[in-house]
Amino acid sequence: MQDLFAVLTPGDEEWQLAQSIDPAKIPAHVAIIMDGNGRWATMRSLPRIAGHRAGIEPVRTVVETCARLGVECLTLYAFSVENWKRPRSEVDTLWRLLRYYLKVELPRLMRNNIRLTVIGRVESLPVAAQEELESAVERTARNTGLRVNLAINYGGRTELVDAVNRILDEARRKGTLQKLSVDEDMISANLYTGGQPDPDLLIRTSGEMRISNFLLWQIAYAELYVTETYWPDFKRIDFLKAVAEYQKRDRRFGGLTNRTSKPAEWMDEPLGVPAP
Repeated sequence: MQDLFAVLTPGDEEWQLAQSIDPAKIPAHVAIIMDGNGRWATMRSLPRIAGHRAGIEPVRTVVETCARLGVECLTLYAFSVENWKRPRSEVDTLWRLLRYYLKVELPRLMRNNIRLTVIGRVESLPVAAQEELESAVERTARNTGLRVNLAINYGGRTELVDAVNRILDEARRKGTLQKLSVDEDMISANLYTGGQPDPDLLIRTSGEMRISNFLLWQIAYAELYVTETYWPDFKRIDFLKAVAEYQKRDRRFGGLTNRTSKPAEWMDEPLGVPAP
């Protein structure tokens, strides 16, 4: 938190909001559906790709803010398996923007001890994009600070298919396929995010009320935060608002509320069963 206050102006709205955030309750993993680039551009009578270009600055802002807050993992939904349906010219420009972003941001990632990883079917990307991603992942692999997962050519359903196939392939290799029994831990370990904590907070910009095939397994108990703000307009204060709202949530994970100090009276007897 001290790293964050170092870049805030005492007394302004961001500073006051940061004061309300409990450093002991920072989400370990934040996932973001960065939505609204195209609509942002359309509202300004600009080509859609202008919205994607404008979306680079919020990525930089969120990465920096997460690092300063002490977030462990940040997963950004950059390109879904369904996004290939968009016009070829737009998709090709997205790959050029990705390569530009990686080249420009790599020194900043290194200075801030940030580790970059990629989740998704990267092998289907254009070769130049694959090479740039591979280089950035390799260069930052030894960094020990914030982990940033770029979800590229990603889909929650394809991730589950890939996880199951990994499990089957391993069982075949070991000759244990006939005795294979799959459990939740085994699936979690074979996801693209295996070994990482599940997201505590899922943020979606642009106001759309859906999760769009994103981290379907991992967000089972994530807190959802939806803002009407389009991604290019998403600022540090918007991220701080999401974290502040997250800290107000009562996370029960299917159990009783943590705020309940004494069970309710009706819990003294099993439902539908009279006391002896």
